[in-house]
Amino acid sequence: MMAAALFFYLFSAIAVASAVMVISARNPVHSVLFLILCFFNAAGLFVLLGAEFLAMILVVVYVGAVAVLFLFVVMMLDVDFVELREGMLNYLPVGGTIGLIVLVELALVLGSWVIDPASVKARGAPMPEGVTNTEALGRILYTDFLFYFQVAGLVLLVAMIGAIVLTLRHKQGVKRQNISDQVARGPATSIDVVKVKPGQGI
Repeated sequence: MMAAALFFYLFSAIAVASAVMVISARNPVHSVLFLILCFFNAAGLFVLLGAEFLAMILVVVYVGAVAVLFLFVVMMLDVDFVELREGMLNYLPVGGTIGLIVLVELALVLGSWVIDPASVKARGAPMPEGVTNTEALGRILYTDFLFYFQVAGLVLLVAMIGAIVLTLRHKQGVKRQNISDQVARGPATSIDVVKVKPGQGI
């Protein structure tokens, strides 16, 4: 019991510290690396709670795919972060106001939050005997909460497309393929008839 409490405080402290470093680090690559560290410590907390499936999903999906994708985008794409930060001060009043409103709302919610033991017991789904944690979670996700599971996937898809659209920048002077113009081409626009005089080249 003492070891579990020790590991809980260790994982929690490192997770909070790495989360703070994610938003305070000046180098975007360092921010992604601190994000990966935060994910690993959150996975450790899930293991302490007995949710080993969620811990493995957090490591495989978020660390192995999402965070590595962030790192790839930051390191491989020519993103001018200095240019992105130039207009940040223009939106600071609006962003500060929205952040203050959200902070007040969170304070009101947490200040009036009361946990009713009866409601916790009513919402709990006891795990059947002889069923693993992964199988029990799969039964709940794909039976009772199937609609919410599909909506969450749709929201993640829209967020991924939005992130790609927002970070896509076209460089000047680079030739690009226009699919619609290529498909709409005909003989009149694709063939140039050149009349060459006898004894002369093109």
